Amino acid sequence: MKKLIRFIGDLFLKPSVRIGLGVLVTGGFIAGVLAWQGFNTAMEATNKEEFCISCHTMHDNLLPELQKTVHWNNRTGVRARCPDCHVPHEFTDKVARKMQASREVWGHLVGTIGTREKFKEHRIVLAQREWTRFAANGSRECRACHDYKDMDFDKMRPASQVAMRNAAARDQSCVDCHKGIAHQLPEMKGARNPAFDTLVSSASSQRVAAGETYYLAVPQVLFADEGLSQRIGSIEVAAPVKVLEIKGDAQRVELALWRKNKGYGRVWYSDFGLNITSAILDKEVARDENLVKVLDSREDPMTGLEWQQVTASAWMPKGSLIDSVEPVWTIARASYNSSCSVCHRQPDEAHFDANTWPGLFGGMVGFTSMDEDTARVVLKYLQTHSSDFSTTQHGPGAPDSTLQTARP
Repeated sequence: MKKLIRFIGDLFLKPSVRIGLGVLVTGGFIAGVLAWQGFNTAMEATNKEEFCISCHTMHDNLLPELQKTVHWNNRTGVRARCPDCHVPHEFTDKVARKMQASREVWGHLVGTIGTREKFKEHRIVLAQREWTRFAANGSRECRACHDYKDMDFDKMRPASQVAMRNAAARDQSCVDCHKGIAHQLPEMKGARNPAFDTLVSSASSQRVAAGETYYLAVPQVLFADEGLSQRIGSIEVAAPVKVLEIKGDAQRVELALWRKNKGYGRVWYSDFGLNITSAILDKEVARDENLVKVLDSREDPMTGLEWQQVTASAWMPKGSLIDSVEPVWTIARASYNSSCSVCHRQPDEAHFDANTWPGLFGGMVGFTSMDEDTARVVLKYLQTHSSDFSTTQHGPGAPDSTLQTARP
C-alpha cells in the first residue's frame, strides 16, 4: 500500500521519474492543444448573437430596440450583430472585455437587471461603461464598418458634410455624436455632475450675514415659515437673494425679480423681458398680496406683455448660499465647452439673445450626456452671458443684440 501511495505521489510530483521525457512533452502538447481549442470554442460560442439574446434581459429589452434601427434592417442588407459592436475584434481586448462582462452576467444571475424597471434604473450605468470604452478606443468597433478614410463626404447632406469633415479632421470617436444610434438613450435623471459637490461644500462652509446678497449654489425649496414646513415654491441655482435674518438651521431671504402679469404669475425671472427663470411659486401663493409685493409695472415693447417687478420673502435651509456666482458659471462653462463641441464648434455665448437660447439649447442638449441639473445650469449660463448682456457685436447672420440691450 505504501508503494502504491509513493508511486502515485511521484507520478504527480516527479513525473519525469515515472514517465519518459518524450511522453511528457507529447502529453503536455496535446493537453495544451485541447485546452486552447476548448477556450477558443467557448470564446466563439459567446461571440454569437444567439448567445447574447439568449437571456430574457437582453431579448426583452435591447433586441426590440435594435430591430427598429437601420443597423438591423436596411436597403443594403448589411446588418450589425451584437458582437460587432460590443466585442473588440483584437484578441487581447476581446479577452479583457469578456472578463469585464462577467459582472453583467452576475447582475443577470442575481436579478440586478432582472426586470424592465430594474434594467431601466441601471441602464445609465451600463451605457456609461460602453461610452467610456468607445471613447477610449476611438469607437474602433464602429469604424470597422464606418471608417473616415472610406467616406465620400460629397454624397452627404450639406449639414452632415460639415460635421463629418470636422470629425474626420480630429479623428473623433463616433460615440461622441452618435449615442443612442442602435438602442434607446437612458434617462439621465439618475446621473449627476460631481462638480456640484464643490459648490455644496463651499455653501456649507459659507459664512452668511444678514443684509448681504448671495447666490444659490443648488436649487432649493422655499417655505413660508422658519420651521420649513409650509412649502410655497422653489428657487433656481445662481439666483440672487438678500439674506434678511438667520434662525437656527433656517434663513429668511428676499427675492427681487420680475414676472409676466398673466395667469397666476408663478414663474419669476431675473430681468425684465428676459425668460431667465429664477424662481417658481406655488399657484396657491403666487397672487397672495400678503406675500408678494408689486414694485413696478411696464409693458415689454417686444411682446406687448405687461411685466411686473415683484418682491417676496421666504425661508430656506442654511448651507445653500455662496458669495459669488462665478464658481457656478465655471462649472457651466466647462460643461458647455466639453459637451457641446464634440459634434461641431459650439456658438459663442453672446451669439444669441437670452430668449433665443432656450429653444436652441433644447434642440442640442439631447445629443449630449448632460444630466438634468447640469443642463439647467448651462442654459442659465448661456442666457446670462447672451447678447443681452454683451457689449460686443455678433458675427454675420446672428440676431441683432441691440434689440435686447435697448430694453429699459
